[in-house]
Amino acid sequence: MFAFALWDRRNRTLNLVRDRLGEKPLYYGWIGRTFLFGSDLAALRQHPAWQCEIDRDAIAQLLRHNCIPAPSTIYRGMSKLMPGSILTMDSQRDEISVAQYWSAAEVAAKGISHPFTGTAEEAAEEIERLLSHAIGKQMLADVSVGAFLSGGIDSTTVVALMQAQNRRPVKTFTIGFDAPDYNEADYASAIARHLGTEHTELYVNDREALEVIPKLAAIYSEPFSDSSQIPTFLVSQLARRQVTVVLSGDGGDELFSGYSRYGLAARYARMARVPQGLRTLAAHALKSVKPIHWDRLARGIGAAKLSNRQFARAGDKAHKLAATLRARDSDSTYSALVSHWIDAADVVQGATGEAIGFTTNSAPTGSCPVRRMMFADLTGYLPDDILTKVDRASMAVSLEARVPMLDHELVEFALGLPVSVLRRDGKGKWPLRHVLARHVPMSLVDRPKSGFGVPLDRWLRGPLREWASALIDPARLKDEGYLDAGRIGSAWQRHLSGQENNAYKLWDVLMFQSWLDAQPDRALPNRITA
Repeated sequence: MFAFALWDRRNRTLNLVRDRLGEKPLYYGWIGRTFLFGSDLAALRQHPAWQCEIDRDAIAQLLRHNCIPAPSTIYRGMSKLMPGSILTMDSQRDEISVAQYWSAAEVAAKGISHPFTGTAEEAAEEIERLLSHAIGKQMLADVSVGAFLSGGIDSTTVVALMQAQNRRPVKTFTIGFDAPDYNEADYASAIARHLGTEHTELYVNDREALEVIPKLAAIYSEPFSDSSQIPTFLVSQLARRQVTVVLSGDGGDELFSGYSRYGLAARYARMARVPQGLRTLAAHALKSVKPIHWDRLARGIGAAKLSNRQFARAGDKAHKLAATLRARDSDSTYSALVSHWIDAADVVQGATGEAIGFTTNSAPTGSCPVRRMMFADLTGYLPDDILTKVDRASMAVSLEARVPMLDHELVEFALGLPVSVLRRDGKGKWPLRHVLARHVPMSLVDRPKSGFGVPLDRWLRGPLREWASALIDPARLKDEGYLDAGRIGSAWQRHLSGQENNAYKLWDVLMFQSWLDAQPDRALPNRITA
């Protein structure tokens, strides 16, 4: 992982280079005739001639995807360098050009035309060899090294292969929450005991978690609203007390087909046989039941079956399913699944809706629906959301987070694996599961995927209600002139009443408002009132 600048004195050219998968950030742009670049927008804002205005299409992207996808930034005229790219600036001509030195699209296209032809077991053997090698390289450091351990397949695989190469116990770290639906600490603890790691866990109460929120605008430099940024910061802070470097399991879902939406893509061909009219009726029926009622029903079923986690957040899932039933193809299914405010361009005053967000359209020709979604996540959601979240949260406490799953040799091998190797019996990550089964009983990790979330819906109706109300006060929104006060106020009231769970939509708005609040006045010129 890297982002660096190289000045060629002989040719008087500046080269900016970003790593293949986008683990590290690199921003650039012009202020008059001055070319600015750096790893943090806050640094660029220090230029005395700074006068960039906020990009309203970027706000719309934030509301849709809870981050601002590259190459966009929150400021018009400032860009993110795309992963795997080299930007060259000719100082004598004031011209820039951008070229790719590594292309995920080319690697994925090669994987389609020349796929892996061995057995699934042989694929798992090669994955273990490549991942073990990557982990061995990334454990090299002149400072102490540990690992995040959530208890899921990805982080557990990384920790297991770390421990296999260490004589001493690996230091592992987990954050726990009192809310059962959001707590994985018990699973992580059981895995740590089995592997013999030196495990540290910290249970965080609501007050401790909420104390992170005022820091987020400074940590992320531009608006960012993946709410798992809170536990990510907390676990980074916990780890930094003992180590300087951690290994993370990020990338496993995108490479080995771990997200539940890939299962929907695999089933879409069957769903598509149902007439659109019937699917629309089914979607309407699902949406007609309020999320709170779905949750109550699910809790009753869960209690009867003693498997509450499987039924967690049933209302959200039912309404997501409704959105996918209305979709006309797998590409629009993906768009529905990765979007918060689907009508985001209408919520942001002055937005054109032309900015491109996460899409499957860039997937190589010949990709099946599952592969299209996986490629979109690898090249969009992973660098712009997941890696951004982990990098900024860890660096805020001077912790270096390394991601061995994204070693380019492993990525290039994984992109050549057929979906039939990645997915079996309706489950993804078959090769990783096969590798992990050699080190850990699968009963410790084989459970419904829960993510790394926080009880945001409850917080907004409780301890965060006053804070949120002040940020989205209708008079304030109208005065600022960025957001539609009516739409946001309606979503807020429906959330407070329990009719809908609009926590993620509202968090997108609140993180923009909180970021806006934290900016010096000179960073916000040209505010307009619609």
